[in-house]
Amino acid sequence: MTLSEKQRELCKDNETDFSNLSALFLNCTLKPNPNDSHTETLIEVSQSIFEKNNVSTEVIRPVDYNIAPGVYPDMTEHGFEEDDWPEIQQKVMDANILVIGSPIWLGEKSSVAIKVVERLYGYSGNLNNKGQYAYYGRVGGCLITGNEDGIKHCSMSILYGLQHLGYVIPPQADAGWIGEAGPGPSYGDDGEDGPVGFDNEFTQRNTTFMTWNLMHMAHMLDQADGLPAHGNQRSAWEAGCRFDHPNPEHR
Repeated sequence: MTLSEKQRELCKDNETDFSNLSALFLNCTLKPNPNDSHTETLIEVSQSIFEKNNVSTEVIRPVDYNIAPGVYPDMTEHGFEEDDWPEIQQKVMDANILVIGSPIWLGEKSSVAIKVVERLYGYSGNLNNKGQYAYYGRVGGCLITGNEDGIKHCSMSILYGLQHLGYVIPPQADAGWIGEAGPGPSYGDDGEDGPVGFDNEFTQRNTTFMTWNLMHMAHMLDQADGLPAHGNQRSAWEAGCRFDHPNPEHR
């Protein structure tokens, strides 16, 4: 969608250089490309703000990939013949910012989103070059769409998972849109007064705030070379845990 005048003005007035940042959107729609995704329509708002501030972006749909279930980095090492997740994991590690988008089904995030968080978890035992958990120094947010209640519930679940893995969650790092209860148009569908949801002040404001807060926090972390390495280094903590433990819950 085209950004509003207010959103464009914020981009025009920005004096911070975000050009060294990159953002990855994982659109956890159930619809493979090239089908239309209402969640991706909302993602495009955030993506446009990023790109107007010279943040490189990529949007991928995990449903387009053959992702094995599991909680290890590469499930071909654990009995599966194929697993495309390592390719996505590399994109995750290359990005300063991760935004998980999901539709709402029965009040919950999608089954694809659940699998994505599980696979992100499978890499969380790895360490960075400071001896911290691998996701330290990155920021995360989420975008939710649907026709039933669940924005805050889904956001709570996704953002909790990301912070538990090591992501920094800035203020107001979630946004979304829902229609009236029951069957009806979804975000971006044609309506009497234009695309549904585009004029929703709550959705546009929160998506804008989320995007800017992600940029600000990612920039701060980039300038500081991540989080200080003191009191948070797994490599320096003698707890008796073993990385080859069959149950990764020890993390």
